[in-house]
This record gives sequence, structure tokens and C-alpha cells, in this order.
Amino acid sequence: MNSAPIQNLYRTDRLPVSHLLLALAIVAVWGTNFVVIKVSLEAFPPFLFAALRYIFALLPLVFFFAKPKVPWWNLCVYGVAVGVCQFGVMYFAIDGRISPGLASLVIQTQVFFTIGFAMFFANERLKLYQAMAVAIALIGLLIIALHTDSTTTFLGLALVVFSGLSWGVANTVSRRAGSINMLSYVVWASAFAIPPLLLISFVFEGGWGGMSLAIASAPIGAWLGVLWQAWGNTLFGYAAWAWLLSKHSAALVAPAPLLVPIFGIGASAYFLSEPLPTWKLYAAGFVMIGLVINLFWPTLVAKFGRNAV
Repeated sequence: MNSAPIQNLYRTDRLPVSHLLLALAIVAVWGTNFVVIKVSLEAFPPFLFAALRYIFALLPLVFFFAKPKVPWWNLCVYGVAVGVCQFGVMYFAIDGRISPGLASLVIQTQVFFTIGFAMFFANERLKLYQAMAVAIALIGLLIIALHTDSTTTFLGLALVVFSGLSWGVANTVSRRAGSINMLSYVVWASAFAIPPLLLISFVFEGGWGGMSLAIASAPIGAWLGVLWQAWGNTLFGYAAWAWLLSKHSAALVAPAPLLVPIFGIGASAYFLSEPLPTWKLYAAGFVMIGLVINLFWPTLVAKFGRNAV
């Protein structure tokens, strides 16, 4: 039976309710995860922390899942883009160069990179209402970016923007994988993140001595953070995210993580006492408005009988 018609049933101008709820669960995990990252970085250096995350994402599940039917280069690019260039670099930035709440915002530049790559490689057409949604959400991003302080450096901002670019690359590559078992895809791709992360940690984080000391002295809370990174954030979050991208256009799905800063800033304020001034609430409001327009405009158009924008 040809699976193409089944897959095409999902490629509409709106998300089914079940897919919308899944997207919200993913961004809730990703947003609150920034608190886990900050706390765990007190015990582990950033690139070792990232390597441990992907070791536990790979093992033992790799022995229970067959390799997905995608080229090795696809798994390699996805693994390196997500594991090294997105999370390794972002952990390095959060380790004293940018606050967790602000990092949860800046990483959302992935939305623009993902949509841009889709337009370039897949010839997807950006509709007017989607462009409006992204532009309104961008106002929220700019508000927060204009209110940086001593806890956020230019290097930190640049590194997290680079992480967003890498996330966009990973989104594009995972969509090219097609309709496959996305959990298996994420597990096998993790293998390609581990060697470069361990190499970077060895060279810049104290060699085997520094790595061994960090592992031996890490408290149980830090190890729980590693496991949450591996199983909650990587296996659930990224497998489910890749699955959504395989079912819907990038322009429709990619803006959903704009909710990540809401969870990220809120969790950082509650658990880490990160300041929550009024301007952050205004910024969050713009992000929410942009997301609502992107998700619900087609429904409103259909309800009122107007032509789609």
C-alpha cells in the first residue's frame, strides 16, 4: 500500500487537535528544560554534559531499534547539527554567557531558519498570514534582545543564534528522511554526536582527568538532569518534533516552539529567581499573538467563509 496519500492527509493548513496538543507538550518540555540545563552545568562542563546526554539517548535503545531506512549521511548531519552545533554550543553559551530564560528565547531564531530552508530547498510557499505571524512574534524576540544586561554577553547571543541555525538545519534534514520511525531516527543519529562532543571536551575541558573528575564527583541531581536531557528532551521531544515535521509544512509547524520562551522564562523566574520585569511580559505577549495567528487563522477564515490569505 502506498503511504504517500496517508501522509498527504496531514499536510493541511492547520494542525489537528491531537497534533496541536503534542506540539504543546514538546515545547513545555523544551522550555522548562533550560532550568535543568543551568543546574546540571554546575556539575558538568558543557560539552561533556552534551556527550553524556547523547550517550544515554543512544544506549541501550540502539540495540532495540533497527537502523531507519535513511542514508548514513542524513543521520550524520542530523546528529552533528543537533548534538554538537545546537546543544553543545548552547550549553557552552548558557554556562555563564547568557541567562537560561533569554537563551530559551534566542534559540527560536530556528523558526526563521527552518522556514527559509524550506522555501529554498522544498519550494514551500510562505502565506501572508504566516509571514504576519512570524513578524509579530519577531517583535517579541527583539524586545527581549534589546533588554540584555550583564548576565548576557554578545558572544552568548551569537552562540545561541548559531544554535538556532543548526536547529533549522536539523529540521530540514529530518524532513528529508520522510515517513519513518522517528524515535529510531533520533536514537541512531545520536551516535554521530558523541565522538565530536567527547573530542571537544577532551581538548578544551581538561582531558581525561577533568572529564573523569566531573563524572565521579557529580551529584545524583546532575545525573537525573542528564537522564532528563536524554530521555525527556531528546527521545521524546526531538522524535515527536521530527514526526510532526514529517506530517506538516515547515511554515505551519516551525512557529510552535515560539512558546518555548514562555515556559523557559517562567521556569527560570520560578526556580532560578531570574528577574521577570514587565517588558518580558510584553515580549511574551507578542510571541503568543504570533503563534495564535499562525495556528488559528485558517480556522477563522474557514468559519467566516473568506478566501485563505
